[in-house]
Amino acid sequence: MSAHDFHQRVITDAGAAVRGLTVALGERLGLYRALAERGPLTSGQLAEATGTNERYIEEWLHAQLSAGYVERHPSSLTYTLPADHVAVLADPKAVTYAAGFFTALKALYATEDLLVDAYRTGDGVGWAEHDAALDTGMGSFFQPTYEHKLVPDWLPALHEVTGKLAGGGTVADVGCGVGHTTLLIARAFPNATVHGFDYSEEAVSIARELAEEAGLSERVVFEVASADDYPGSGYDLVCFFNALHDMGDPVAAAQHVHKSLDTDGTWMLVESNVSPGDVDVRTPAARMFMALSAVMCLPVAVAQRGPHALGNHSGEKAFRAIAEEAGFTRWRRAAETPVNAVYEVRP
Repeated sequence: MSAHDFHQRVITDAGAAVRGLTVALGERLGLYRALAERGPLTSGQLAEATGTNERYIEEWLHAQLSAGYVERHPSSLTYTLPADHVAVLADPKAVTYAAGFFTALKALYATEDLLVDAYRTGDGVGWAEHDAALDTGMGSFFQPTYEHKLVPDWLPALHEVTGKLAGGGTVADVGCGVGHTTLLIARAFPNATVHGFDYSEEAVSIARELAEEAGLSERVVFEVASADDYPGSGYDLVCFFNALHDMGDPVAAAQHVHKSLDTDGTWMLVESNVSPGDVDVRTPAARMFMALSAVMCLPVAVAQRGPHALGNHSGEKAFRAIAEEAGFTRWRRAAETPVNAVYEVRP
């Protein structure tokens, strides 16, 4: 690649970095949804529909147009969100929905000074040092996959788990964040007892609010606890969703899972479907994971001052070694998507 071509590539990336803020604005202000539901709209009509200022909306639409996110009809000066873009930018229930992730950018960019210090000193940047938008934004990023895959595909892929939960089994969702996965399991299995644990007080507070809104607060218990000391024993299922790689002592966490499970219980470990060998693979998912690891996952793990700092692309070999060190004897890749690998781990 020539210097000119590479320069253009970097300028493209810079544009994407700034555009991410406009996507967050579009998500938070309901601009994409309004275009999807009411378009075509002029800038004035979109501003009126969303309670926003027309001059700002005009500028926002220009940014979206230059990015190819929206289309403009010159004769009427109206804008449309193309049908194929609706499922990505305006429909939180679609498996391809991605706009929610961009609301986490303010939390990530705000830690730049902390990251500069961490890179120099080797210290970490803890999850609690981020704005609460990191909880909700990252939750929005993973939620569509969980909505479409967890209950219909991933849980049935595990040995005899769905039968246990249907009959009144017990579940611990560890590192539950704002509780999306916890609530999905509770809805699908009304006889099961479901607990969500996270060491972020803000995330647990949001999870409790979501449970209340969903009418599940009497059936789902959220508590502040870490992965190596959450309460309870005899669980039929313990779940970790994209959380183990963020932990400073994943072996201690795995040992606690082993201790807390029923003798015939299952640990469902969901992790990034990337490995150390993927650093040269430039798929969109790989590029996303490598960048997130450098600014979020690794610093969060380092901040816990444990013996490990995995990063999000440690890969199956590393995770299996941790499980075996903790006393687990059975390991199986039960399911996968381009983004996630689902492992069934049993005593």
